[in-house]
Amino acid sequence: MTQTVSQALQDRALIEEATKKSGLIWVRGTTGPARALWHLWHDGAACLVGDGPGEQPLADLGLADGGPATVTVRSKDKGGRLVAWQARVVELAPDSEPWRAAVEELKGKRPNAPDADTLTERWARECRVLRLEPAEGEALQRPGRMPEESHAARPPASPALTRRPIPAALPKLLRRGRKG
Repeated sequence: MTQTVSQALQDRALIEEATKKSGLIWVRGTTGPARALWHLWHDGAACLVGDGPGEQPLADLGLADGGPATVTVRSKDKGGRLVAWQARVVELAPDSEPWRAAVEELKGKRPNAPDADTLTERWARECRVLRLEPAEGEALQRPGRMPEESHAARPPASPALTRRPIPAALPKLLRRGRKG
């Protein structure tokens, strides 16, 4: 029991540190594939804004208030998967105190927004601000507890990716090119 609590605390520290340092996190909700999203770690959770004009799309991920999400964070120095954790989605009510605190931090990551002066008003009117709060317990994946199989997605079918036999005359043409 003590080792499990200790591991959960270590995992929580890893989740916080890795998520703070990463510019993007991969979020999978209840529907659709995981998507890379920009975020900000604030007050113990990953905060993000989306679903408005010019903002990152969130609707097709199935991120609903009180629902689950899986967050995968990459290593800042190596770029590979470092930790994956279960989160609880909390949608912040526009103009509530937690919403204002999160938005003040988030708008600092959007200094070149075309409407920087009215950004918070637009977010209140047209966007969703979500907190992804880490669930209690151990991380789903961490160093020493990674799955053996690859998480690479199969590329979609495309004529650009399909191998075709090389033309029969190509080897002869290549050899002739070396002589001359």
